[in-house]
Amino acid sequence: MRKKTVLIWLCAVLLAAMAAACGNQKSADNVGDANGAAGGGANEEPVNIHMFINMPEYTDAFNAFVEEYKKVKPNVSIELEIMQADYPTILKSKIASGNLSDVFASTAGGEIDQYAEYSADLTNEPLAQAMNDAVRANMTSSDGKVLGLPVKDNLFAIIYNKDLFEKAGIASFPKTMTELKDAVAKLEAIGVTPFANGYKEWWVQKHIFQHFINAAAPGNTKALVDDFIAGKTTFADHPELMAFFDFIDLTVEHGMPKPLERDLSAQISDFATGKAAIMTGQGAWTEEQILKIDPNLNIGVAGYPVSENPADAMIITGADQALRINKDSPVVDEVLAFFNWLYTSDYSKTWFSEVAKVIPPIKDVPFPQLQMPQQMQQIMQTEKTGELAIIHSLDSFHQRFGEIMQAYIAGNATREQAIKDIETAWTQLGAPK
Repeated sequence: MRKKTVLIWLCAVLLAAMAAACGNQKSADNVGDANGAAGGGANEEPVNIHMFINMPEYTDAFNAFVEEYKKVKPNVSIELEIMQADYPTILKSKIASGNLSDVFASTAGGEIDQYAEYSADLTNEPLAQAMNDAVRANMTSSDGKVLGLPVKDNLFAIIYNKDLFEKAGIASFPKTMTELKDAVAKLEAIGVTPFANGYKEWWVQKHIFQHFINAAAPGNTKALVDDFIAGKTTFADHPELMAFFDFIDLTVEHGMPKPLERDLSAQISDFATGKAAIMTGQGAWTEEQILKIDPNLNIGVAGYPVSENPADAMIITGADQALRINKDSPVVDEVLAFFNWLYTSDYSKTWFSEVAKVIPPIKDVPFPQLQMPQQMQQIMQTEKTGELAIIHSLDSFHQRFGEIMQAYIAGNATREQAIKDIETAWTQLGAPK
């Protein structure tokens, strides 16, 4: 009887120890969950996050955070599907077919509202608090919810080769159209093609055009865009917008041959190899690719000369692209944990400025040690910057706008027809319906 009692007591002790061990393990797991991505044990179920995004220029940087996160949560795999051409069209087809990825991309501004019904609300997430105020505003819907994640703050400017300008006897980048035409003549006089254009890409046109919108409505670009969307105004009402066509004509006439066959890669090559002195429709995102071709290239940035008023020549800054988290994703919690880690961990302080080498969209992170961002910082201290006007229209409009301009450059549409088509496209595609 005593032997049986001892055995029962020993069993009870063992069961209590096992229960305590299980409880401790559960507590440890919960600590990992509470810390977001921390504590990903090998015994956790495998998770796959699929990201359908554009921005191919940051492919290496995206792959870097995928590898780094594997060290933090080994059970989480992140699959990247990155493309550029026709991205808005393919995104809409994915949504229509019920095949939306866990993470997708859009532009900021108007498209924040357009895809609101598919987007997780990030307002109270740590990542939203980490964003700087201006960037967070670009990611916020009309009803005040943060629905987007910026990969970068951005710089939109005309880009030029300082050494070629010095060789041509041009002391500083032109601030007026007349000065620009004079600089074109001086560059050609030393055997240099003035412009590297990438007009095969539809999106370069929106980057150029927004500088002319700023000249037409300084400090109030949204009101002007809204008037075009509502059909309340026309190009004829704004001479500054008519000058956009003069600028495009100048770049085609004095640019590299076959501009409609030159994509981003060709444009960067033309500029980085010194075949052309000025690059249009691009921004800070191109510097890494330029320097891979010529690490010693002396790059300059400036506002577009859009009129005869030097004050209209402004660089533009802001967050124009957003990543979105599919609110109906079966792994939405893991996606949130990943992005909270990316935006708030020590790794984030190095990823934005040292790995992606972008202008950081989050607070208290230094600018990358690259020529364009550093010049942007200097310019912002002494000069006024333009508004990010492209975010006030949807990319469906911008894509159509680019196609219209491609027809104009090809000689298949007159200036008058192109203007009429752009005004029509703005009313039909400019805002969510």
